[in-house]
Amino acid sequence: MTVGGERAGQRGRLAYIGSYTAAGGQGVTVAETDPGTGALKLLGSTDAVANPSFLALSPGADVLYAVSETDEGAVAAFSLADPVRPEPLGQPVPVRGDAPTHLAVTGTHVFTANYGSGSVSALPVRRGGALAAPAAVLAHRGSGPVTDRQKGPHAHAVLPDPSGRMLLAADLGTDSVWTYALDPVTGLPRLHGETPLRSGTGPRHLAFAPQADRVYVLNELAPSVTVCRWSSAEGLLEPLGETRVLPPGEGVPTYPSEPVVSADGRFLWVANRGHDSISVLALDGSGDVAGLRDVVGCGGVWPRDLTLHPSGRYLYAANERSGDIAWFAVDPDTGIPAFAGTVAVPAASCVIFS
Repeated sequence: MTVGGERAGQRGRLAYIGSYTAAGGQGVTVAETDPGTGALKLLGSTDAVANPSFLALSPGADVLYAVSETDEGAVAAFSLADPVRPEPLGQPVPVRGDAPTHLAVTGTHVFTANYGSGSVSALPVRRGGALAAPAAVLAHRGSGPVTDRQKGPHAHAVLPDPSGRMLLAADLGTDSVWTYALDPVTGLPRLHGETPLRSGTGPRHLAFAPQADRVYVLNELAPSVTVCRWSSAEGLLEPLGETRVLPPGEGVPTYPSEPVVSADGRFLWVANRGHDSISVLALDGSGDVAGLRDVVGCGGVWPRDLTLHPSGRYLYAANERSGDIAWFAVDPDTGIPAFAGTVAVPAASCVIFS
């Protein structure tokens, strides 16, 4: 790993950036955030795993996990004993699924959404944060009407319910969200149900409202957001309505990638690939109604990921095809982000914060 500069204890909050090594990315990049401007300063990178397209931190933020989005599919674990210098904890562990695109971490397992094979894998977390071989691989079944994208299941994202009792998985190929109950002792998933959404919408990613009673499902093929009521106690997801993320008449093929909800539940932001923009949606007091407020440029090309700084003051777009991370200052009253700068990160795919 290449690193420069002083120790992490003297820095602002750290960011970890994923990228596609097959497209010229440097793997996992570490950056520090300027708390006054939101600007990112690159500190170093490691290419110890191929195509680390999505990242997640352990509950204690002492281990970094990265999917290896390859045909065979794997997850890599990195020790953050020195947060600036991620060190591999052994070799990447195969997920027994194809092309994992997303992962999530609980106290006992790392879960992956395997797009190519349409499945969810559960990898036990060992003492110290290293991973064991999958203890379960749960295959989805079904298809959708968009024949070039929905011939079979394509699990695209996994998201634990904040209560820790359930796991949600968005499947672009089946036009549905699958719910899994997590065993309170072993942490292993058991299929609980499947919630169908409008045919042909292609659910991609999900985000919980701050109160965890609403789930916003971002649809890649529509492009739209489906607002759902969520009951953790029952494991019940109920679609309430669907909102387009672009104004009527926009003719550019658009594939939304990531939804982000503000900490106060007033705003929902969406990154739009193709349209190369960020949509700003205002949420009503109940969280049931999302109205499109504005659309701004993403500061680059093909925003694959969108992330809110923990302070709530800045948004970051990982622009894959222009090879950069753009940051924006968020107006606290309107939710509208103002472009503030970029830093070059080839084939950027996601950003997370320590």
